[in-house]
Amino acid sequence: MQLIDVATTSVDVSGSASRRAKTTRIAELLGHAKSDPALVAIIVAWLAGDLPQRQIGVGYAALRSLPPAASAPSLTVTGVDAALSAIKAVAGKGSQTRRAELIAELFSAATEPEQTFLRRLLTGELRQGALIGVMADAVAAAAELPAAAVRRAAMLGGALPAVAAAALRGGTAALDEFTLQVGRPVGPMLAQTAADVGEALEKLGGECVFEAKLDGARVQIHRAGDQVTVYTRSLDDVTARLPEVVEATLALPVRDLIADGEAIALRPDGRPHPFQVTGSRFGRSVDVAAARDTQPLSVFFFDILHRDGTDLLDAPTSERAIALDAITPPQQRVDRLVTSDPAAAHGFLQATLAAGHEGVMAKSLTAPYEAGRRGAGWLKVKPVHTLDLVVLAVEWGSGRRQGKLSNIHLGARDPATGDLVMVGKTFKGMTDAMLEWQTERFQELAVGGTDGYVVRVRPVQVVEIALDGVQKSTRYPGGLALRFARVLRYRDDKGPDEADTIDTVRDMYTG
Repeated sequence: MQLIDVATTSVDVSGSASRRAKTTRIAELLGHAKSDPALVAIIVAWLAGDLPQRQIGVGYAALRSLPPAASAPSLTVTGVDAALSAIKAVAGKGSQTRRAELIAELFSAATEPEQTFLRRLLTGELRQGALIGVMADAVAAAAELPAAAVRRAAMLGGALPAVAAAALRGGTAALDEFTLQVGRPVGPMLAQTAADVGEALEKLGGECVFEAKLDGARVQIHRAGDQVTVYTRSLDDVTARLPEVVEATLALPVRDLIADGEAIALRPDGRPHPFQVTGSRFGRSVDVAAARDTQPLSVFFFDILHRDGTDLLDAPTSERAIALDAITPPQQRVDRLVTSDPAAAHGFLQATLAAGHEGVMAKSLTAPYEAGRRGAGWLKVKPVHTLDLVVLAVEWGSGRRQGKLSNIHLGARDPATGDLVMVGKTFKGMTDAMLEWQTERFQELAVGGTDGYVVRVRPVQVVEIALDGVQKSTRYPGGLALRFARVLRYRDDKGPDEADTIDTVRDMYTG
């Protein structure tokens, strides 16, 4: 199969607002690939915005200047996948130059729509609307299987590409092989959002359990006898980088275990370090022994999926909590409060925030563990920070946003110099009406032509941005970056001289 077939499907899917139309289009593509399970897995991963290789060392900078597009399509899906694997394998002296050569070779053979698809895929900006639910339905349609069976297999198998390949190869019998197994990671249950604890109580039926939401790194921990394996939220194996988690798990009075937890770096007073301190322990090149001596990690367990031969996925939250409490010491469990009282819930939230943590999780006492899904039984509640920033540049979108100016570059004022300091980018939170407006607005403000797909603009437009926090960054001149930034509204009532300063951004950094 040619790459252009996948790129064209991506455009079609992103341009449709109908879930059924998205599902039908993807199923049609998968139907053409069903004789090759490996090909199916690649296509499903790509259309979900993922790479089978995970990270290959290619980001925005490497794709800033691309060769001219090919006039006719010639690339195959398997050929591109092999090329991406070759790029990832480059290492050692001269690797940067060699990687650049391989990227140029790949993109020079790609047509314009293929270049757009690949660039968005490699930079994590492929937003064609093929979310996991749509993909599961498309796989089910292509394999002529019940959608519920595919979703269940994906939930237990942890990765939809592998499930898709199995479904199209072996049907129901192949899906039956995907069961909960110690040592094989499963997709973590995710949370929806509530504005406050009162809304959380209302949505969850008037009583629920509130848990401290730690600003650490989520881990899924598997133990089979004396063998412990630790996975990240994205199901990467990080066992070798987290010996403290392994030791804590081996100390538990259990033989077989699958548990959800949070690894976090704490200060001597028990308050959390900034997230980046924790995150630095997950780097591939980190010296684990040295890092452990200078900044050890703590682990806190908050859920349990399996214990000594018994699956607990379908058990209610209250029963899973009892099972977890039976094997974990209090100092290794997140703080928890069961209540129906909004005042008590609010007090718990304030105490958690005062301790330096993100917020709270509100969980239905009767909800099962919905692995791999953003279940309605879990709600996250945390304060929203806002900043008024200035738009410095904007990028042309792709897929559903083709022809629209989308990803905005954000700057804060430096009161000492009067300059604007870039602190991040975002394309999140934009409605269709907002995209239409900003496309017209920023073309009016464009200056100095276009740098590839980036349009520089006169720095006069102020935008109100919501964010979860601030972290250190070497990517932006201010040395900081916004975490999970999204657009709230454009502030035509404010000029750039009224935007927030870089000092305000620095004050939000808790390092």
